[in-house]
Amino acid sequence: MKRSDIKAVYDLLEQAYIEMEEPSVTKISKQTKRDPFRVLVSCLISLRTKDEVTLASSEKLFAVADNPQDMVRLSEEELAKLIYPAGFYKTKAKTILNICYILINEFGSRVPDDIDTLVTLKGVGRKTANLVIVEGYGRPAVCVDTHVHRIFNRLGYVATKNPDKTELMLRKYLPKEYWIRINEILVAYGREICRPVSPRCSVCGLDKYCDKTGVTTRR
Repeated sequence: MKRSDIKAVYDLLEQAYIEMEEPSVTKISKQTKRDPFRVLVSCLISLRTKDEVTLASSEKLFAVADNPQDMVRLSEEELAKLIYPAGFYKTKAKTILNICYILINEFGSRVPDDIDTLVTLKGVGRKTANLVIVEGYGRPAVCVDTHVHRIFNRLGYVATKNPDKTELMLRKYLPKEYWIRINEILVAYGREICRPVSPRCSVCGLDKYCDKTGVTTRR
């Protein structure tokens, strides 16, 4: 893919996304009118967890506690039970409570709005930090998960070995006007069309632009 084709590719992605299911964190963001705290917690729940489980677990938890003060009134066991069956739910319960205490004691219960500070919170990586900026604060950031990393490399827009390198390259080459929406679109596209194994190239509108880097089997 030529980098100069990014507008055409992005427009095709936007069109395809109309028919697709929104990612769970995007749904939480809309439901809460971009509440950074609930976006952060739902991001933490989403790690290694199916999207439908993330949404259900997040909504169940937020019905009981939707701010740091209410969250720390829960025991670790109570919180874990509320987010079950999210993957690693016991570890996540501990992480969420630890972050809540830090937010209360060091940040006046407010979620930091810059990536460098967010990643100092134990359990928050760059993907989560960027997603909080995008979905929690509505500001441009480059959130790179496995779908974004895979698809941009498949297209040939970047040639990188890991998501952190992909983020650096996208910050350099991807026009900023696309930063806010690109993660939610590619998460949906990666689940339905550009799958990790045997992508559905026959129904992909990006076929003529895509280098298909690393693709050995397709449908």
